[in-house]
Amino acid sequence: MRGTISLRLLAIGLIGALTAITHLGSAQTAAIKAEEPANNLKSVHEKLEADKKSIVAQYMELTESEAQRFWPVYEEIQTDLRELDRRLRDLLQSYAADYRSQSLSDEKAKQLLDAWIAIEQDGAKHRGAYAPKVLKVLPPKKAARYLQIENEYRTLVRYDLAATVPLVQ
Repeated sequence: MRGTISLRLLAIGLIGALTAITHLGSAQTAAIKAEEPANNLKSVHEKLEADKKSIVAQYMELTESEAQRFWPVYEEIQTDLRELDRRLRDLLQSYAADYRSQSLSDEKAKQLLDAWIAIEQDGAKHRGAYAPKVLKVLPPKKAARYLQIENEYRTLVRYDLAATVPLVQ
């Protein structure tokens, strides 16, 4: 339960950062623009990554030997996930621009849908590659625990993101 709450808070923070990018005309967006959004969002993103790593460390209960083997694999996975997140952020920014200007055409909607499906398929492919990597460096129960934490985190982020993105009009 405590792990779910920690991951949920972290996910909410990430959604806040993503919302600042894609938000459709709030005062928060205007304030962020005035504070150099690239720097602001970068610092938020860095804090969220550090918090996520701290939560993973807390719940993994790694021995020193396991930690030495696990953290490089963790970083490799996070690099992979950041690329998928970047693609999703770009997709959402494109959708947000069309939504704000009310210029989303059927052709553009189809392109966005195809890009979203490609991101989802690539995500599933990548997740399938993570398990063997983690199993090489951790005992099966700890490997399963990490993959469970990662899955819960990503599920919470996607759930919260879905609640913030308006439906296509």
